[in-house]
Amino acid sequence: MCKVSAGWTFLRIQTEKGETTMFIINENDREYRFGDSGPKYLMKGPRMNFAVVQFMPGQDFRAHYHNVMEEDFFILEGKIDIVVDGVVHTLSAGDLIHIEPEEVHYCRNAYDAPVKMISTLAPYREVDKIEVENPTY
Repeated sequence: MCKVSAGWTFLRIQTEKGETTMFIINENDREYRFGDSGPKYLMKGPRMNFAVVQFMPGQDFRAHYHNVMEEDFFILEGKIDIVVDGVVHTLSAGDLIHIEPEEVHYCRNAYDAPVKMISTLAPYREVDKIEVENPTY
């Protein structure tokens, strides 16, 4: 038997043992980190992160890497350059890029339209982002 409870942004189903089995959330209930851009996390933990990410033309996200988490980006609309260990990869709608732990990556929208993509990070770690100063692009 499950207990259904509604939170301010999502529906969460809990078993009698208190385990979360599933939940539903709407993207419109979250905000982008930087107002109109950056990640918008729909889920953080316990096993992975899931975010909608948006960058306006000319915007970027600082170079960084993760010690444990691997990261995937799936492009929904638009075009973006994602630099991985110094190599530029130009991605557009329908493309997926997989980035392994310790690979330095940087995202930049050098194009004239917004880009929207999905980001997943796993396995979940509350803190696993190491910013890189003066990366090579």
